[in-house]
Amino acid sequence: MSVFVVVGAGPVGRETGRLLAKDGHEVRLVSRSGTAAGGSVAAVALDARDADGLARIGAGAEAIFMCAMAPYTRWPTDFPPIMEGVTAAAEKLQARLVVLGNVYGYGSEAQSPLTSSAPLAPTSVKGRVRVAMWERALSAGVPALEVRASDYLGEGAGSLFTLMTLPSLLAGKPAMVAGDLDSRHAWTFTRDVARTLVAVSRYTGEWGRAFLVPSQHASVRNLAQRFCELAGKPAPDPQMLTEQEVEAMGREDALMRELPEMAYLFRKPCIVDASDTERLLGISASSLDAMIEDTLRKD
Repeated sequence: MSVFVVVGAGPVGRETGRLLAKDGHEVRLVSRSGTAAGGSVAAVALDARDADGLARIGAGAEAIFMCAMAPYTRWPTDFPPIMEGVTAAAEKLQARLVVLGNVYGYGSEAQSPLTSSAPLAPTSVKGRVRVAMWERALSAGVPALEVRASDYLGEGAGSLFTLMTLPSLLAGKPAMVAGDLDSRHAWTFTRDVARTLVAVSRYTGEWGRAFLVPSQHASVRNLAQRFCELAGKPAPDPQMLTEQEVEAMGREDALMRELPEMAYLFRKPCIVDASDTERLLGISASSLDAMIEDTLRKD
């Protein structure tokens, strides 16, 4: 049995903790609120910026999973100190570091399909934040790996689609989309992210690299249609917002102000090639229906 620390108690962090505990490991789930994951996972209330406190909590840990999420509107200010705290704690403990990231670092000029070895060339503020976080992990005196996801689906998942488009679909109202309705896009299941994180922690090859999470691909139009079919709702008629409409919405809403710089992800195909993850880690993507059903789940 090993000791693992999971920082961040969102859908991915909680599921990662549960999977590790199911394998018989001792798991300490750290978040500012001390959110529980259930089962034998120990919930700990701590600010991850406190490297010394995190190192005390992580005594004996084999690895630390950095799954914390900063508020979307405050990435440049909030993410760096969290990443510094987690990395410094890993260094103090000489524990391996597994970082949960995303595809923002590849930038708007990256060609699909994206691969884990594609060069990082961020063209957005958020992309540069993500790249800086990964560079900090690489500079640590401990082995580090990054797991990169695309837009989330799953229970409790927060993404442009689940926050902006899905509520209107389920309410039978006109659904607005900030992007091309018919471009294929990679959708990543939160539970598949957790499975990839756990699998990557056992990786015996050379660290200092990234793995993409196996994902399913569908256009926003097709995804909306399948959501409505499984939810028993009327057929959708999603509408594409113009750039001017998105900018106008951003003048009145802080979250919407964050969309223009990332809208490129939805203006052209965003395809993820995770074949090396499937080959080296034995992880494959769940079905799109499984992702949708989990997103619709209500306890």
